[in-house]
Amino acid sequence: MSKRLTLIFGALLSVFFVGTAMAEDYKIGFVNTEKLFREAAHAKRAQQKLEKEFSARDADLQKLSKQVQNLQTVLDKDGATMTESTRRDRERELANLSRDLQRQQREFREDLNLRRNEELSSLQERANKVIQEIAENEKFDLILQEPVVYASKRIDITDKVIKALDASK
Repeated sequence: MSKRLTLIFGALLSVFFVGTAMAEDYKIGFVNTEKLFREAAHAKRAQQKLEKEFSARDADLQKLSKQVQNLQTVLDKDGATMTESTRRDRERELANLSRDLQRQQREFREDLNLRRNEELSSLQERANKVIQEIAENEKFDLILQEPVVYASKRIDITDKVIKALDASK
């Protein structure tokens, strides 16, 4: 019985060491996409482009919001002293402005999200090409992107990808 246990234990040990030796032959990398989208020059340029593209609409929304607030303040302050028809007209105007503001805000968010997704998609495409080039040039067997539960700093190639992405204009 003890010989059999020794053989089984020896077999398990040899499988463990062979598995460990085989695992060391693989080169694995990890890319933190959140960091990539936050720090890469392409990502920063895309963010600036979106801000420039949507700044005028945002300013218009701020103006409209201020109008709604001012009209609400007037109604709260002077509503009791206004004639019935004037108060009703102001309330109707406030309702129309509020509805218009909500519609414009919704459209703004939808348009901004659509454009942001387009820019992120373009950046993701570029990043994937760069990652593939790094993988082929440096003989990686596997490169993972998020979501990953844990990746050590030793296999994190995010900074390398950011540098390569920034170098490719």
